[in-house]
Formats: sequence, structure tokens, C-alpha cells
Amino acid sequence: MVRVAAIGDTNVDCYISAGTMYPGGNCFNFAVNAGRFGAAAAFVGAVADDPAGRLIRRALETEGIDLTRFRVLDGSTAYCMIGHQDGDRVFLDHDLGVSHFQPDADDLSFVAKADAAHTASSSGMDAVLSAIAGHTRLSYDFADSADPHRIEALAPLCWLATVSAADRSQDETDETVLRIADAGADWVLATRGREGAVLCRGTSIYRIAARPVAAVDTLG
Repeated sequence: MVRVAAIGDTNVDCYISAGTMYPGGNCFNFAVNAGRFGAAAAFVGAVADDPAGRLIRRALETEGIDLTRFRVLDGSTAYCMIGHQDGDRVFLDHDLGVSHFQPDADDLSFVAKADAAHTASSSGMDAVLSAIAGHTRLSYDFADSADPHRIEALAPLCWLATVSAADRSQDETDETVLRIADAGADWVLATRGREGAVLCRGTSIYRIAARPVAAVDTLG
């Protein structure tokens, strides 16, 4: 069985219109979805001892996620306030809380046991990416950033680099994934919303169409 570890951010998304909150965050979502697809998934992250933090922990436990290096810190759990405009999500406010933490030697030893570790630009882990990549294969989500300096610095560390390209044309997306691959990433994945996704290795590009769904919420 494939073993993966997500190391980084989690938060609650607070829906103003519904008066409720849901667990989320890039690395939280990765761990949960990897587990649902059959991987042995672990989450290395931080919450506070508050209702939001307890909600996140319960959700991870329900999903069967390994919480060996999960921690509860003094402070507040990260949150995003979510509104809606013309059927799409709008981020109204946020607080990072305790979600940005510095992994220690035990965290790195733990992720070294995984086949790959995932983190993201939203996790505040850029300063330790080389350390993570030195212990296992690194999956890194650039979000919607195509900054050439970040690509040049971080792509060589990546086994898989992901970028959000929903606002780019097909040609612009191809240019971006090829640039990241040329900078050193083994694999590059670009997600394009309703236009599907693009996977790149070297100079080879593979495309997959989006599957139409009855969307409940664009935040996922």
C-alpha cells in the first residue's frame, strides 16, 4: 500500500450564510482524499484546543488518518470566512492561527517513512522544503503562482509540482507546466477547473477532461 504524509495547513471554512463550519485546508484535503483513494495517509499539522480544532481532529479520526505527528498548540485554530457572490465562493476574512508551524526532526523522520510527502504554498513550509525533499519524494502545490523565481528555486525539489490554472488558456497552461518541468520537477500537474487537468513529464503533456457534476459549492 502506498504511504503518503501531508505536512502543513488545516483550517475551518466558516460559511456565513449557513452559520456552520467545515474542516479544510490544502494539506488536510490531500490527506483525506489520498486516504479515500486507498493510500495509508498521515497528517502532520497543528490545531488549537477549541471547537474548530476538535472538529478537524474528529474528521481526521473518522477518515482513519494517521495522527502520530498531529499536535495541539496554544492559540487558535486557523479559519476562513466564506461568503457567496453570483454562485461562487468569496473569501471574506481569515486567520492563520497555529496552522503555520516549523516541523522538527521527529516530523522529518516520520515523513521519511512515507513514499511521498505533500505540502503547499499556503502551509508556510517553503524554508524547509529541501529538508522534506531530502527525506522523501516531495509533492508541492504552487497554487496559482507562476513566479519564475519561485519556480527556479523550488521546482528542482519536486517529484510532483501542482499549479492552479483555471484562469489560463490552454497555451498558457502548457507553457507553465513545461517551464516548471524544465526547472527540475519530475511531474507537473495543472488543474483547470471546468477545462479539466494537464499532467506533464519532461516534454510530454497528457490531458484529461473534467467530469460534469452537480456542484454543491465551488470550494469543494
